[in-house]
Amino acid sequence: MRKWMPVPVLLIMLMFPLNIFAGIPLDTVKTNVNSVIDAMRDPKLKGEAGKKVKEQRIVVAADKLFDFVELSKRTLGLNWNKLTPEQRKEFVELYKTILKDAYVDKIMAYNDEQVNFNKEVPLSETTIEVQSFVISKSTQVPIYYRVIKKDTGWKVYDVVIEGVSLISNYRTQFREILGNNPPETLIETLRKKVGKK
Repeated sequence: MRKWMPVPVLLIMLMFPLNIFAGIPLDTVKTNVNSVIDAMRDPKLKGEAGKKVKEQRIVVAADKLFDFVELSKRTLGLNWNKLTPEQRKEFVELYKTILKDAYVDKIMAYNDEQVNFNKEVPLSETTIEVQSFVISKSTQVPIYYRVIKKDTGWKVYDVVIEGVSLISNYRTQFREILGNNPPETLIETLRKKVGKK
């Protein structure tokens, strides 16, 4: 004779998949991304004054979300060991400025697209990929955030947009400079790029 599952058990089973796919890493990324989206949608933030406030909110969210030292180390790979502590510190700040200059305008072009967070995919014991999709009327762009567990919480160390890794993209550029030049040449190149010299 067939037995029916008690309703409370069925409800628990229905809730269980949510716990599998929605963990702290996903919530961390989602919270910070949503804070940026809220700023983009805020009708009070119009004109030049509003634009500056939006930029500030993007920077604040990025500072909370990213581990720029981890991002820098992984971008340079073994070349990171060639830099002195002072050069590493300056490189992190210059790289951060370059990323801000490259992506803030693109984020500011946000046009009410929908952002769906899909799931978490474990990469190692301490790293996870949070998968999301930006959905517009005609396209669906996959954006995957790779996060690492730190003492201060889960932090993003790479972003993969349509299969292209942020780290891999810049690593190639920096490796070409460091191939036949000392680290100071890379630092000097970045200073010029951000207009610091």
